[in-house]
Amino acid sequence: MVEAVEVILSGGVALKSWEHLRGPSAHDNWWANFIRAATVQMDMTRRKSPDAAIVWIVFRPAYLTRGREDGKNYISMIREQAAKRKVKLVLVDTAEQAYAAINGAGKGREKITSFYYFGHSNAHAFMLEYSNDIIGASTQWMHEDDLAVKINKSAFAPDARCRSFGCYTGNSMSAKWNKAIGVPMWGNTESTRYHPVSNGCLPTGNGRWVR
Repeated sequence: MVEAVEVILSGGVALKSWEHLRGPSAHDNWWANFIRAATVQMDMTRRKSPDAAIVWIVFRPAYLTRGREDGKNYISMIREQAAKRKVKLVLVDTAEQAYAAINGAGKGREKITSFYYFGHSNAHAFMLEYSNDIIGASTQWMHEDDLAVKINKSAFAPDARCRSFGCYTGNSMSAKWNKAIGVPMWGNTESTRYHPVSNGCLPTGNGRWVR
């Protein structure tokens, strides 16, 4: 019998010191966009299934550096949110570790029945790190051309629900995900807006949701 697992992946936040140099194109005024979005999804899942198994993967380095910049212990805050919702928290430092965490969540009888990504992205990759090491650039990413090699499709249930709340993934990565893993992934064709998460709602997209 398959044991259902929900996997939520939160990418990293940018540094304010970098982003404030970018003027109107700046991101991440609030450090917790991708964290709060994840907890909104967890709360939605918990209301439907209080005992659901949830694995929360978080890209740690960005929250360490942003925390030092803001004078806050964001990793401790993230741990508190995970404990409050009784989810398994996996902190990762690299894209390779994120792949391993996804694969590890769907081993044996446990299968990933839902997957959500909250973070920076472009049409071709989840950018786990963005504008934290280098302004306007990414140094840790999960590229669409690596999915077939680095993610075990057997980790996912055949009817798994997958959705990316990153920008532009509907233009290419969604189709590559489907081809590599065998399940569709909804993605938006334009940018994603995270301000709804402060009101307890999931992010919205400026374009169309496609898979």
